[in-house]
Amino acid sequence: MYFNLTQRLTRTFVRRICTGVSRNLMKEHSDSTFEKKLRSTVFYWTGLGVLVVGLSYAAVPLYRIFCQAYSYGGTITTGHDASKVSTMLPVKNRKIKVKFTADTALSMQWNFKPQQLEMTIVPGETALAFYTATNPTDKQVIGISTYNVLPFEVGQYFNKIQCFCFEEQMLSPHEQVDMPVFFYIDPEFTEDPKMEFIDDIILSYTFFEAKPGLELPVPSYAKSHST
Repeated sequence: MYFNLTQRLTRTFVRRICTGVSRNLMKEHSDSTFEKKLRSTVFYWTGLGVLVVGLSYAAVPLYRIFCQAYSYGGTITTGHDASKVSTMLPVKNRKIKVKFTADTALSMQWNFKPQQLEMTIVPGETALAFYTATNPTDKQVIGISTYNVLPFEVGQYFNKIQCFCFEEQMLSPHEQVDMPVFFYIDPEFTEDPKMEFIDDIILSYTFFEAKPGLELPVPSYAKSHST
């Protein structure tokens, strides 16, 4: 009887030791797996963040290269078109939201921004927007701008009557100026099936420092306009 009791106690003790060792091993394995998964997750989201930041910085130059290479509709014509202003009729049942953005080249030291973030217009109706440019430096700076419209396909229907693009603008040290953009969306916009679901447009201006030999890209599709 004593022997049997000793044997049962020994088995129980051994079983507890094995169970404890197994639990420790499983815990170590679980902790190791969790740490590996955590490291992988951190690396993934860090890499994704770097990629997003990189793409945001590359978006503007890549877009300019695309428009210049394929002469696509994002870049607007260099001339001014007022030929339809006196005869066109507003399409009141089609509202379009125009959003305004501003950018400067890396070498351009101006502060440049739109005075309004967005406005709602209708095709066939003229609109007036303003941008503000400030020269914060102690020297005279001459700038020149271009602008784009998104989505690309809307560019052919976007007409400016008056604006500051493609013309040199000189600002004295610490001078600030307001720059108007007088424009309209051609009523034919509403007749194009491809424009049916486009209700938001982005108008984006970019200023460069005017230097000898600088040529701003103008797509081959752009038609000439006269005032």
